[in-house]
Amino acid sequence: RRSRSGEPSRTKMRKDVRILLVGEPKVGKTSLIMSLVSEEFPDVVPYRAEEITIPADVTPERVPTHIANVICIVYSVNNKKSIEKVTSHWIPLINERTDKDSRVPLILVGNKSDLVEHSSMETILPIMNQHTEIETCVECSAKNLKNISELFYYAQKAVLHPTGPLYCPEQKEMKPACIRALMRIFKVSDLDNDGILNDNELNFFQRTCFNTPLAPQALEDVKNVVRKNMTDGVCDNGLTLKGFLFLHTLFIQRGRHETTWTVLRRFGYDDDLELHQDYLFPLLKIPPDCTTELNHNAYLFLQSVFDKYDKDRDCALSPEELKDLFDVFPYMPWGPDVNNTVCTNEQGWITYQGYMSQWTLTTYLDVQRCLEYLGYLGYSIITEQESQAASITVTRDKKVDLQKKQTQRCVFRCNIFGASGSGKTGFLQSFLGRNLMHQRTIKEEHKSYYAINTIYVYGQEKYLLLHEVFSDFDVLSDAELSCDVVCLLYDISNPGSFEYCTKVFKQYFMDSKIPCLMIAAKSDLPEARQQYAASPMEFCRQHRIPPPQAFTCNTAATPSKDIFVKLATMALFALMRIWKVTKSESHARLRCMCSCNRCTFCLCQNLLNSELLQTVKSKLYTVVFSRHMSQADVKSSAFWLRASMGATLFAVLGFAMYRVVIRPR
Repeated sequence: RRSRSGEPSRTKMRKDVRILLVGEPKVGKTSLIMSLVSEEFPDVVPYRAEEITIPADVTPERVPTHIANVICIVYSVNNKKSIEKVTSHWIPLINERTDKDSRVPLILVGNKSDLVEHSSMETILPIMNQHTEIETCVECSAKNLKNISELFYYAQKAVLHPTGPLYCPEQKEMKPACIRALMRIFKVSDLDNDGILNDNELNFFQRTCFNTPLAPQALEDVKNVVRKNMTDGVCDNGLTLKGFLFLHTLFIQRGRHETTWTVLRRFGYDDDLELHQDYLFPLLKIPPDCTTELNHNAYLFLQSVFDKYDKDRDCALSPEELKDLFDVFPYMPWGPDVNNTVCTNEQGWITYQGYMSQWTLTTYLDVQRCLEYLGYLGYSIITEQESQAASITVTRDKKVDLQKKQTQRCVFRCNIFGASGSGKTGFLQSFLGRNLMHQRTIKEEHKSYYAINTIYVYGQEKYLLLHEVFSDFDVLSDAELSCDVVCLLYDISNPGSFEYCTKVFKQYFMDSKIPCLMIAAKSDLPEARQQYAASPMEFCRQHRIPPPQAFTCNTAATPSKDIFVKLATMALFALMRIWKVTKSESHARLRCMCSCNRCTFCLCQNLLNSELLQTVKSKLYTVVFSRHMSQADVKSSAFWLRASMGATLFAVLGFAMYRVVIRPR
């Protein structure tokens, strides 16, 4: 028996293997199958066996085998004509009917070895060397069951661990697709990105792929093998990329390509050396009205990836560092628009904060793409999780948050509506700390309709996601209506700008529970009278929304973030049902006069106009002016003593009210 293969692999990607046996009549094809299934030579052999499934427990690889992922060409060792037909008929016939780039592996099977004392290998070896698609040649006997089990083991192995996708025998080197896959595996395993797999990284790699670490002496033996064969395979007592590729070439050349296949499949590759769809897109169920966010472990992993590639430790990724990070991807996932979606430094490089924000944005908008990206980075392997789905938190339904009056969400979405030219893009960019002068340097093709950044709401860090909605819509989609807060933005210098906001509000949000905030943009310009029946202030008062908030990004310094804090606060407290207060609740909760319910003016107005304080006031009047007083009484010292006591009591009660009612807010 001669083989290009070695020991059986324990990595099984297929659930079954289909084997086709061909050959001249009466060479023993059916007998081989019947002998394996029944474990005895059949006295009566049918002319042709129909499709048979060989049970898993009688095959070495423990894979159910159908009788075609692999073709066995059977010949009789005592029949020279059947051997000649292997090259003159069967191999050409098979090659004609299979594509050159995806040919089915072949196995030459010499049956009836019990009838001769010599071996046919001297005749078969030249054929095997001439045709690279032949994986193995085996001599066996269906009569005495010699090598029957081994025959089907090698047939299975030719399918489970094929040589073709990995290695080119003519050039004696690995194929480009195999090299690309192993290069990604090396980069993912190189946890400190120094271009060398040290002992800790090699042990982690070994444990990940083969469930057992290497002993110190075994590690040294591996490195010594590389040292003897190449000069730059080992550096600083660690394995370089060249050394890593050499080892796998050596495994394949020595017939141990199941070792390479075990590594490839552990890192998500299929038989065509493409990342498997089940690996990139694990199952993740997302109920309606729920959002997706990264959990704590995912952020820790992404932080480690950032630190791995931030070589100059400047807390920003230069274009070269970003390219190095995404080298494990089949394409560049982030385009120039990302730099205008998240925070960057003065050089325009994505900062750590911007990096985390972009991952948060991707998770929120397209969680499947996020899972794909994490798969390329090897999340499930490095974190030792079952899949990338372990990195995602699916938030609960908003209705549940409203019922419980609390939320654990960390990402809130604000949709921005406004007429064309009203300043929506400037509003988005100012959220990233960019004034009007900086915004003018952005190319039109690099503009983004999203902006995301962190914001603090009462000491809690949250992500606020701004989305600019196109103004030329006929009907808004569910995605454009699904948000946590709405921003209605108009240009104060354009008389027709405000009317657009009123139409959007009345058509979509007037009866909605989504809080709305009116933004008076370009407040540095002269204000024009809006061509609408009511002024913006009156409109807001009529519909019980906060008054218009002045905003401009035409500043010398970084634009203020106060207005974005208001938006995030409104989004958060909307889920806690603090913003919408009905008339029936007005006696139990102090209402805000301008609907913002947060500013000092509103809180004071609430206190002064509350029924409780009015009652206290009337009581004080009763105490001070409890009886009819003459002019003399007013001038007497006793009167003023009572007035002073009343004022003191009023002050004490007022301070108590402040402590009880206002301070907890």
